[in-house]
Amino acid sequence: MAKIGPASFKYVLKAKFKAESMVEKPDIIGAIFGQTEGLLGDELDLREAQRNGKIGRIEVESTAANGETTGEIIIPTSLDLAETALIGAAIETIDRIGPSKATIKVESVEDVRVSKREYIAKRAEDLLQSSMSKSSVDTTELLQRLYENVRQKELVEYGSEKLPAGPDIDSSEEVIIVEGRADVLNMLKHGFTNVIGMNGTTIPQSVIELSHKKIITLFVDGDRGGDMIVNAFTQSGHVDFIAKAPSGREVEELTKKEINQALRARVTLEEYSPGAFKKESNGQKREEKEVNIPDDVKKKIIPLINEIIGTRGAFLTDNNFNIIGRIPYKEVDSAILNIEGVYAVVLDGIVDDDIVRSAEEVGVAYIVGSRVSSTSEKITLLSYEDIGYKYR
Repeated sequence: MAKIGPASFKYVLKAKFKAESMVEKPDIIGAIFGQTEGLLGDELDLREAQRNGKIGRIEVESTAANGETTGEIIIPTSLDLAETALIGAAIETIDRIGPSKATIKVESVEDVRVSKREYIAKRAEDLLQSSMSKSSVDTTELLQRLYENVRQKELVEYGSEKLPAGPDIDSSEEVIIVEGRADVLNMLKHGFTNVIGMNGTTIPQSVIELSHKKIITLFVDGDRGGDMIVNAFTQSGHVDFIAKAPSGREVEELTKKEINQALRARVTLEEYSPGAFKKESNGQKREEKEVNIPDDVKKKIIPLINEIIGTRGAFLTDNNFNIIGRIPYKEVDSAILNIEGVYAVVLDGIVDDDIVRSAEEVGVAYIVGSRVSSTSEKITLLSYEDIGYKYR
């Protein structure tokens, strides 16, 4: 009879039994095989399943006392959960063991893999602790180097000019254009794989063609050279958004947090001016009246911001901040007019005049975006910063 090793088990079925007289283990095993024969068809017949290695050795632990026999039946299986449950239900139909009346009740179907995972996690923790205690190597530094090496291996060459790029240029709807190879490598290191470098101030033809097919964010250094590249790019290519490194900094030296902050602060081409980012870095904001936002509103909006960030989309919600619509950012103004009951809008983008006009028309109460470039007397307009959101 075939046996399966513990490594092949998926589930262990455990059942309690009670017989009204003294019975032996062979009586119990015989009842299990004999009284379930034919109940579940050939595929789940216990003898055939054991012969094919689908169930393991059936173990029985029993105790006799006061003229009765009680105990536990353990059946390991490599079947799926539904099939194991069917076997459990089948053995509960057994009403005799040997010469006496008996009852069997399944107590549990345990997933063996759960205990294996727990063992693996505990063992891994022990191994890691042991290794770290024996070594003075900075594991954080090793992990950082590992990530850098992996990201750099993702670098590809794009177009006839063999431009440095990430692997997701063709598959991504949105593309980030940076100045050079070092910028691309830094972006890849921090997980941005939809990035391409221009390799100089001359705009390559491959980038120009790409700019007419994708949503483009031009991400430049925080210096006069960055402004010059913006001016040159807009003469020949198409750009949707412009992002800029902090003043005096280069994209290639930014941390992940700084990159995220710069991308969140990006502006449309219409909003762009060389001084726009300087104003923001000096802490100057749009003039707006102070708004007291209820804490319960903040608590409901912040999870929506967490979910929408990075999607270039928007959530439309009801007055309980339950999502009633998920739409692309560029379709927000029209969607507001066509979906009934919109109470709040949470955007991965800028709150602009078009969005506000549509929202005012249908009576929206709140609009929340990465930045606010509009005003309204009827709607509470909020940036992520206004709501107290902290970038991860």
